[in-house]
Amino acid sequence: MSAFEVKYARFQIGQVVRHRLLPFRGIIFDVDLEFANTEEWYMSIPEASRPKREQPFYHVLAENEETDYVAYVSEQNLEEDESDEPLRHPQLGDYFDIDSQGEYRFKAAPLN
Repeated sequence: MSAFEVKYARFQIGQVVRHRLLPFRGIIFDVDLEFANTEEWYMSIPEASRPKREQPFYHVLAENEETDYVAYVSEQNLEEDESDEPLRHPQLGDYFDIDSQGEYRFKAAPLN
């Protein structure tokens, strides 16, 4: 990436998304504009389905019918969730407040 190239993330913090291939949905609580996880994590993905590193990756409070967890997902594998179903992830309140319209609002980090 050149010094003048600007990267953008398609999704934003607080947006509810779902995985394109796997059966989970969740809410984004952090974004890396490029891959920023461990090499071990990256290499654990089968080569045939391994995403490119040069794209945004999202930290997602993820949930499916069986469990809740934190996922790290490439932009190419996410899509907007338009179900309007509420999330139930137990860490949701650690990161978000819900406004009167049911929208998730990221909690501001306390200043030192």
